[in-house]
Amino acid sequence: MNKSIHFTGQPTFTQLIKLLPKNLVVECVQRTNSDYYYKKFNTWHHLVSMLFTCYGHCHSLREVVTGMRALEGRLSSCDIKFFPARSTFAEANAKRDSVVFEQIYFALKSYWDGLYPDSQPQKKSIYVIDSTTIKLFQAIFKGAGPSKENGKRKGGLKVHMAVQTSQCIPSIIHLSQAASTDKTFSKYLNLPSGSTLIMDGGYRNYHQYNSWTNEKIRWVTKLHPYTYHEVYKINKVSNREKKAGVTKDEFVILGAPVKRIPKVKCRLIKFTCPNTKRSFEFITNDFKSTPSYISSLYKKRWSIELLFKRLKQNMPLQYFLGDNQNAIKIQVWCALIADLLIQVIKKQIKKKWSFSNIVSLIRLHLFNYLNLFSFLENPEKSVIQTTSEDIQLKLPLSG
Repeated sequence: MNKSIHFTGQPTFTQLIKLLPKNLVVECVQRTNSDYYYKKFNTWHHLVSMLFTCYGHCHSLREVVTGMRALEGRLSSCDIKFFPARSTFAEANAKRDSVVFEQIYFALKSYWDGLYPDSQPQKKSIYVIDSTTIKLFQAIFKGAGPSKENGKRKGGLKVHMAVQTSQCIPSIIHLSQAASTDKTFSKYLNLPSGSTLIMDGGYRNYHQYNSWTNEKIRWVTKLHPYTYHEVYKINKVSNREKKAGVTKDEFVILGAPVKRIPKVKCRLIKFTCPNTKRSFEFITNDFKSTPSYISSLYKKRWSIELLFKRLKQNMPLQYFLGDNQNAIKIQVWCALIADLLIQVIKKQIKKKWSFSNIVSLIRLHLFNYLNLFSFLENPEKSVIQTTSEDIQLKLPLSG
């Protein structure tokens, strides 16, 4: 039997699991005591099973359990010694605290950042913050927005993220109910002095604006339509800036004078896109940079929208293996771990691949003996040597 030059002794899934330093997982387990009460289905088994769910795009507990049992021989190299029943799996999803998977994600990110120095957060990094909502039943997570005409309301899980623009993976993550406001995420941010923060108008918080300014963190955001502001200085816009789309540059004070709220000194820039003719108003605590540069900074916010799109399209976040908050949080954290491992693979290969193409390749060859790194590096060499006898069609001769 002929073999491809990309043949290897371990299935593709095993190669992905080998990217998980088991000592880091053990440290997180010991720190959270997540294996207490569990004799066989420990955290390692749980994590591998959830990654099988992500890469195999499984939609139910039955798919995961039966699929793993059918592949028992090929999973032995992943240090899997126990295949749970559906009830055991469901109970672990409901009772094992999702915090351990959260810690595994951040420990893994820190580990791979250490191996790639260019991925480490820098003092003057640019961060983008935003949130996305995963629709669920109202009985699980409280939803946001008005009810429908029939009185029913969808619930949802809101995933808040802070992403460094030089990376493709989130640095800070917080999960909450969809009913919570975006600005509650601000208290979870701990950014280094000298960094830049980009956000939309939903994070309006005058106390926080002043706090970031005192911490020497530059922030750029859209002006909320209901924000009161007074102009105390009008800056002249040069012809060069006008050609770039800048139509206004002013120093303003946010906050109505009659209200007992903190006032914020900042800069207001109005920008009109030369191509689409759409107008935007940005506010920032940066009084030195050119208006066109401030406008270009806000464009970087699109990177986090692409991240949300990538996660929702390539990870199974439409179907959940449990109907409780803990099970859903576990699946979200494991989807982020699965996403991180694929980003590690992209970092190690020189050839450019789209994320969705790598996900599709992994799904199609999840338990084939394909050397994933070798194939991704040079797929054109995957030619099986055949003899002339193999090529000829052996058809019976007609009488």
